[in-house]
Amino acid sequence: MNTNSLLNSLNRRELLKRSGMGLGSLGLASLLNDDAHSLQADDGLVTKKSPHFPGKAKRVIHFFLNGGPSHVDTFDPKPALTKYDGKLLENTLTTERKTGAAYASPFQFQKYGESGIEVSELFSKTAQHIDDIAVIRSMSAEVPNHEPSLMLMNCGDSVQARPSVGAWVLYGLGTENQNLPGFIAMCPSGLPIKDNENWQASFLPGAYQGTFVDSQHTEISKLIENIDHPHISRKDQRRQLDLLNRWNQRHLETRNDDRLNARIHSYELAFRMQQDAAVAFDISDEPKHIQEAYGSEVHGRQTLIARRLLERGVRYVQLWHGAGQPWDNHDNIEANHRKLASQIDGPIAALLSDLKQRGMLEETLVVWGGEFGRTPTVELSSEGKSKLGRDHNHYGFTVWMAGGGIKGGTVYGATDEFGFAATENRMTAHDLHATMLHTLGFDHENLTYRYAGRDFRLTDVHGRVIREILS
Repeated sequence: MNTNSLLNSLNRRELLKRSGMGLGSLGLASLLNDDAHSLQADDGLVTKKSPHFPGKAKRVIHFFLNGGPSHVDTFDPKPALTKYDGKLLENTLTTERKTGAAYASPFQFQKYGESGIEVSELFSKTAQHIDDIAVIRSMSAEVPNHEPSLMLMNCGDSVQARPSVGAWVLYGLGTENQNLPGFIAMCPSGLPIKDNENWQASFLPGAYQGTFVDSQHTEISKLIENIDHPHISRKDQRRQLDLLNRWNQRHLETRNDDRLNARIHSYELAFRMQQDAAVAFDISDEPKHIQEAYGSEVHGRQTLIARRLLERGVRYVQLWHGAGQPWDNHDNIEANHRKLASQIDGPIAALLSDLKQRGMLEETLVVWGGEFGRTPTVELSSEGKSKLGRDHNHYGFTVWMAGGGIKGGTVYGATDEFGFAATENRMTAHDLHATMLHTLGFDHENLTYRYAGRDFRLTDVHGRVIREILS
């Protein structure tokens, strides 16, 4: 065999072993040790792990209102908008689309709970739990575009491909149930903007990526496709899988490939899910009053399923409102926001009551929000006419958190009198993520993963824990 054909037949590992009397393999060993952490996938299992310190939260449920809900119409009342309604405002910030005069909220706000926090009528049921909620009115993003803002809020970086928050949480804590995915994303009727990137594992092992479920379906066979094999018994499936695993392990011995590790894990998980998944996703055995509290519509069902998943050991459940960006209401915001809020206000309130009654709220972090907010000024058409909607606003918006480790009945930060920008205690996505990780027992600066010679973390080189909202 000539030299060229020999080189073509060797992979990098074999080449290094054979070159320079094997000295190349020493370099390879060094490289593998440097990246050893990035190559482990717990032998196909995501095992339970311990955090840096005892966290008050053990699990997360994240309501993501994709498209960008309006903060000035939900949790950040602005009386000045009513005073100046229809008038041009001075010193307005640059917006993505053309906007005009101040646009007063068409919704009424009132105070709730002992804390007296004001909430819009859109979330009057959720507001009944305001004393368990910390409202953050000073969130900010980087740009007024959906795609980068989704990546920033979900993955901590608006440009580079990075692991999602759920993947980091699963990597840090592992799972308490080997028969269910540790990270599940539910979105009825399809995928949001940026698709699976919102719950990606990126350079983390594939075992930590979120599992997508289209929650529009009610039949278990459609909700979780191919959960049962129609022709082969469980025993024969196990024999087939064992054989396949032996072949894959033999193949893995000659290379380091996280994709193969992830494939082995996915086969194993799919087999084990046959035991628990159908039960977890079947809400028919829930008491009638519980089903009625959540409601029979898709958001009620997926929220109830989420609670069942959490109590079965799933670490992170993300509930999306729907395919695309339903909260992106550039026009007719009154009708559109009212319709959208009516679909989730009841289920959110039911979940908070349910978790509290079961003693789970103290150990469950509940997060609500979107990728940015909306402008206090009205959006204009190309002809300069009011569209009765609002443009994207990344300068200042609202998210809220409740449950494990959160001091309820508190408001953190503020936007200016009209709601354009965060002016008091401005909070970034990195701060939000650092605070979330803290409730789970992690020092965000030390929850790292070595990849390509660098220790990466969810918060990159930023982020501070907002202790004012911690209990």
